Amino acid sequence: MQIDLPYSQRPMMSAANREEVTRVRRAPIGELILICICSLGTSSHAASLDMQQWNGRVVYLDFWASWCAPCRQSFPWMQKMKKAYESQGLTIVAINVDQSRADAERFLARFHPDFQVRFDPAGTLAEQYKLTGMPTSVMFDRHGVVRFTHVGFLPVDEQKYEQQIRELLAEH
Repeated sequence: MQIDLPYSQRPMMSAANREEVTRVRRAPIGELILICICSLGTSSHAASLDMQQWNGRVVYLDFWASWCAPCRQSFPWMQKMKKAYESQGLTIVAINVDQSRADAERFLARFHPDFQVRFDPAGTLAEQYKLTGMPTSVMFDRHGVVRFTHVGFLPVDEQKYEQQIRELLAEH
């Protein structure tokens, strides 16, 4: 599988990223299909995400891009999790890292999420969370502590991710 980005949107590869891509190229084909490895640009303008606004809630923070095939699978799952667990204290926030807002909007028009969507075209939040692939999800407990991080999205892991959500919701 090849992802063909317009030249202007192709990420610059650092030596560390080239090493990571080489490692991933040797991974089983299933992982290669479902994990989009990317290198996100830096920015001198720091975007911020105030996690305190969700104090007392479990937060599932998902970084995604319109060109990411696994993101097309994670969005319906996140919608299902929101519907099942929002009343118990789950908040889902999806952060788009596309440089083009139009690309992100086309993706959103296909899935119609009713969870929060934020935009990070400069990649500052992505850089802050040191992303290595798309999608990347970060789960915070009710105290704002990062408890779980996942790179990629495999449908076979949905039950494990849901169990982690239930575990965090059960904590007080």
